[in-house]
Amino acid sequence: MLNDDYLISVDNVSRIYRVGEVSVEALRGVSLDVTEGEAIAIMGPSGSGKTTLLNLIGALDRPTSGSVRIDGMDITKMDEKDLTAVRRDKISFVFQFFNLLPVLSAYENVELPLLIGGIEENARKERVDHLLELVGLTERAEHRPDELSGGEQQRVAIARALAKPKGQASSVIVLADEPTGDLDTRTGEEIMQVLRELTHTEGGTLIVVTHDPEVGQQMEKLYTMRDGTIVNVS
Repeated sequence: MLNDDYLISVDNVSRIYRVGEVSVEALRGVSLDVTEGEAIAIMGPSGSGKTTLLNLIGALDRPTSGSVRIDGMDITKMDEKDLTAVRRDKISFVFQFFNLLPVLSAYENVELPLLIGGIEENARKERVDHLLELVGLTERAEHRPDELSGGEQQRVAIARALAKPKGQASSVIVLADEPTGDLDTRTGEEIMQVLRELTHTEGGTLIVVTHDPEVGQQMEKLYTMRDGTIVNVS
């Protein structure tokens, strides 16, 4: 049952892919609700459907059936123009491999979403400086990704994910797909702490897809998936 009190509502969603003559059911009747400001993890083995679910919440894909609502809006019924606006204003991704633009500095990578959003220069500078300070990279602002460590690159990616204009109708939804998968254990722990603290401090909502139980246990709620369904919530 859909409830507009939730920031995110996924209701009885299925997703079927066609691979040649074969139908692959990636999701089978998945439902979950996420409250604004919550930090949750989605765990499961490869092929369990967790990344497919993340892509549906992030408006990168559409379900075969069921619905996904973001801030009370049914994004499954939106046209591409409206979906683009939702992705721009409300949703940010943090990936395992950082996905920073190699020709841009740390500052410019964080600034890019604000530039695309039409934010004027002074407001952009204030926001980028603030975020780089929060992730401890003020002194590395002019360095390009290849001049940064893996942990520093992921910090830049987190700052970029939170680079949304102030005063949005709802807080940013940060969707992190295996954000520590390419990092050593110690750096991964530091990144998860930064990701949780910053998302909370900046008024965001965090959904992390992971195969790492230690990452899952750091979240407020843990959904375990298997064979395209949620089999446990803890």
